[in-house]
Amino acid sequence: MSARIHVAIVGSGAADPPAEALAEEVGRLLGLRGAVVVCGGLEGVMAAGCRGAKSSGGTTVGILPGTQRRDANPWVDIAIPTGLGEARNAVVVRAADVVIAIGGEFGTLSEIALALKTGKPVVGLDTWELSRRGRAVDAITRASGPSEAVDRALELAGPAS
Repeated sequence: MSARIHVAIVGSGAADPPAEALAEEVGRLLGLRGAVVVCGGLEGVMAAGCRGAKSSGGTTVGILPGTQRRDANPWVDIAIPTGLGEARNAVVVRAADVVIAIGGEFGTLSEIALALKTGKPVVGLDTWELSRRGRAVDAITRASGPSEAVDRALELAGPAS
């Protein structure tokens, strides 16, 4: 069995329609490219990314904050309940080869930070901008749309691990 690249799609569980549309298209393109979509398994950007991946025959993994598989959105193939609450963000990041952040709230910011801290590349679509001591930090690879985000993420991921 050949290894497949795992891409985390992270963003708000209460996303607005434009963020959900971006996530759905990112998921669809990842499915077409054979990547496994990893997410937090709930609603908003997570559900939209999974829905997109499933629409193109992709595989989805949801790393859930609670203890019940049934809490996963309907497009999750493999639901992994953790009982870790927000700490499951670290598992989402560790399970991926690269992260695509779409919009997002503070949970998304934590996933971005954890990815960068552990050396995982992050591609951003309308997401957080980082600064240190008032100076911009270019740690997030910016993309102008879903196609560019997927291309950059798959390039940055390198070979699947």
